[in-house]
Amino acid sequence: MPEARIRMAYAAGCRELGENKVQEALGKAEAMTDLTDLRWSVIGHLQTNKAKVVARFASEFQALDSVRVAEALDRRLQVEGRALDVLVQVNTSGEASKFGLPPDEVARFVRELPAFSSLRVHGLMTLALLSADPTRVRPCFALLRELRERLREEAPAGITMNELSMGMSGDFELAVEEGATIVRVGQAIFGPRELPDSHYWPEPNATSGHTS
Repeated sequence: MPEARIRMAYAAGCRELGENKVQEALGKAEAMTDLTDLRWSVIGHLQTNKAKVVARFASEFQALDSVRVAEALDRRLQVEGRALDVLVQVNTSGEASKFGLPPDEVARFVRELPAFSSLRVHGLMTLALLSADPTRVRPCFALLRELRERLREEAPAGITMNELSMGMSGDFELAVEEGATIVRVGQAIFGPRELPDSHYWPEPNATSGHTS
């Protein structure tokens, strides 16, 4: 969405914005530095060569799913003298078209994250199955909530599992019912985007430089 519409949302009370494209987010953040209490959350898949950009301006990164990205972010954040809130992305639908860790690999991954002191891990994120059938969508959210509860009992010191980022404009009601603490409702606020979803949510096998 263009800067003018974002400023309208800010005037209406919005203080946290999510972006999938890192360069677009940086450009908007730099153009709106006068809005000092605006927080930027990067939600889409991140290639390691873009970590230095995220480290410059983002308040949060919602799609952490590899040690290589964690290392790249932490290294750049140390240079910038900043810390970053992060959520671990989980592929709860089991679709090959989605990024994120398989649920059974999340606990092991989380145990590695205390090594990266600039990353403040505080929860999980998922993209549910795209379907109009709630009986197919709801299990994705329930699985993330159940995984979070297990991780709360065994997470290393310094890592909290308070947040569940799940649910978008088409399914956020189900997500809230299943315990979402963060919903990503851009289209519900701003209306449809000009570009197709595939521009913002590329498939793993269609993205150059994917690291896992």
